This record gives sequence, C-alpha cells and structure tokens, in this order.
Amino acid sequence: MSKPGKTTVDLKEAPRASRIRRDPVTSEKPQGLVSKVYFQSRGWEIGLAIIGIVGFAVALNIIWIALSAWVKL
Repeated sequence: MSKPGKTTVDLKEAPRASRIRRDPVTSEKPQGLVSKVYFQSRGWEIGLAIIGIVGFAVALNIIWIALSAWVKL
C-alpha cells in the first residue's frame, strides 16, 4: 500500500553477477626474507613449558627441604 499522491516505480531485475574469474591478488612481502626465516614456535613452546614446570617443581622442593631443615620438630 502506497501513500496517496505517490507513484509506484517498477523495479528492474538485479543484474547478473560477473562471470569473469580473476587470479588471486599476490602479497607484497619480500619473498627472500620470508623463505629464509623459519621458526618452530610449537616445539619451542612445548620445550619451554616443560622446563618451566620442572624448574617450578625443583624450586618448591628446595623451599620444602629448607623449611623442614630449619623447623625441627
């Protein structure tokens, strides 16, 4: 239902989508630097996590032994 005094407009069909297939856009990164840098972050993260957990456990054991030697029951 339209407002009084307004004329209706016939809408056209939507234009068809373009069928042209394009090549993907290339990145502007310098390929020489990217190919030389290789860092295995997953391996480093796992190794550092294990070292941190073992170090924390050793520190707690040292504190426990020091306190038990200091406090004689």
